[in-house]
Amino acid sequence: MGLAQSCAVVDGVLIIKKEAGWTSHDVVAKVRHLLGGVKVGHAGTLDPAATGVLPLLIGRGTRIAEYLVEWDKEYRAVLRLGETTDTQDATGTVLARHTTDSVTPEAIHEVVGRFHGPIEQVPPMYSAVKIAGVPLYKSARAGKTIARDARTIVIHTLEVEAIQEQDVTLRIVCSKGTYVRTLCADIGNVLGVGGHMLALERKRVGHLTIDQALTVEEVIACHALGQLGEELISMDRALGHLEIAVVDEQTADRVRHGAPVPASKILRWEGATDAENRLHRPVRIHDADGCLVAIGKYFDNSGNALKVEKVLIDQDV
Repeated sequence: MGLAQSCAVVDGVLIIKKEAGWTSHDVVAKVRHLLGGVKVGHAGTLDPAATGVLPLLIGRGTRIAEYLVEWDKEYRAVLRLGETTDTQDATGTVLARHTTDSVTPEAIHEVVGRFHGPIEQVPPMYSAVKIAGVPLYKSARAGKTIARDARTIVIHTLEVEAIQEQDVTLRIVCSKGTYVRTLCADIGNVLGVGGHMLALERKRVGHLTIDQALTVEEVIACHALGQLGEELISMDRALGHLEIAVVDEQTADRVRHGAPVPASKILRWEGATDAENRLHRPVRIHDADGCLVAIGKYFDNSGNALKVEKVLIDQDV
């Protein structure tokens, strides 16, 4: 296969606009079946009732999952004040109701403002977090409550977009590992009336936005027309936030077999940041023709060798 062909977008990221009622696994299974059993994964689960951006990783695109799950995420959520549920969202059983007549818009804005920045959050019982190897949701369904430690997450942006009676619409930009329904429940608790997440739409994962996304039905239509490849985002483009070490073809061949890159073999850096801060940061390794070959990292301060962490192109290409 020639170099031009090896750069073709046949693997990569497909941005799905998930609709309510689908699990993330449902979407993966549907697209995998559509593509004839090609390997398909996803980067960031969405609950069945939630909608919005679900990045699917197609073919060799599954190899870059660990670099995508680190991205921040943007949501639009509706918090319903005055009702708490066992799942912290609208799918659960209502546990308590309180009047919200005394809750003013000023109080809502003030309390929401307390949740900016790094905060501690206890994962909900209805979640996939595992304690002693058992997902919490399985324990919850069995009527058990398991002690779990708080985790530090970061709320980069938290804005009140609208207040309509007991419903508060929020714009949230947050780090990975954030449970928006827990955030909603916590805000309700601080306001003294309780609350749960009524609705959730994920607007963005990293630089992948809902404007780029396709519904499952649109994916099926594109595939039938032979145009689905045009909708795939290449692995290189998906990893566009990472700087690039360009190497010659002989070095690229060695990299395809996992060999480290001596500093002397790096022809140039592209999109370079502060060289002193490259330690442990992933970088793309390109051949001289601009094709993505692998992801590498410096694992010590010597700077003598860029070690290959993940080969992204087959050895026989």
